[in-house]
Amino acid sequence: MKSIILREIKSFFGSTIGYLVIAIFLIINGLFLWVFEGDYNILNTGFADMTPFFTLTPWILIFLIPAVTMRSFSDEKKQGTLELLLTKPLSISQIVNGKFLGALLLIVIALVPTLIYVKVIYDLGIPEGNLDMGSTIGSYFGLLFLIAAYSAIGIFTSSISDNQIVSFILSVFLCFFFYFGFDGLSTIIPPFSGVLSSLGMLDHFKSMGRGVIDTRDIIYFISITVLFLSFTVYQLKSLKS
Repeated sequence: MKSIILREIKSFFGSTIGYLVIAIFLIINGLFLWVFEGDYNILNTGFADMTPFFTLTPWILIFLIPAVTMRSFSDEKKQGTLELLLTKPLSISQIVNGKFLGALLLIVIALVPTLIYVKVIYDLGIPEGNLDMGSTIGSYFGLLFLIAAYSAIGIFTSSISDNQIVSFILSVFLCFFFYFGFDGLSTIIPPFSGVLSSLGMLDHFKSMGRGVIDTRDIIYFISITVLFLSFTVYQLKSLKS
């Protein structure tokens, strides 16, 4: 599996993809959080708070992660190298997990520079250090689990189509639905609002953002991630047979 992860990372950084993903993520965040006027501008809020960042980032990742994962298996199918990949002395689960971890690692690398924002806001606080670190740490953990779930969804959609654009669109739709869709449905069907909200990522992400790491939230994100990775394994097995 290590060879697959290294292969993916080399693929990302052997071309402009890896650098482009990191640059786009940081530039969009930087512009909205520090330059553009609006609700997301941290300097305009008057509070030493990372909430704008954690509100904006999941929406950016809904488009960015599918752009990273859309080529995972779609490209292999298009180039006719999927059959060769499946003949390697690795189980299908190891291949899927390797692809998944490669994409996950790239997005985590893009996330690391945003820790500078924490330092800047910490220093800007009045008094200095007036920043809710519990909420900030919890939100970063929430982002990591969110990234894992998005990546698993993207890997799955890439396995069911040999067209990268189709894979991208399906992945964006599923990520959007699981992040916001259930929460939106809860407002339409009030009697089941609690149940529907609990099925969506937004509710669990907000819960972790309060600074309390609840095992129910962790289990939820792990379940979504494992579910879509399992779907991917099943899809590849059906192609191999």
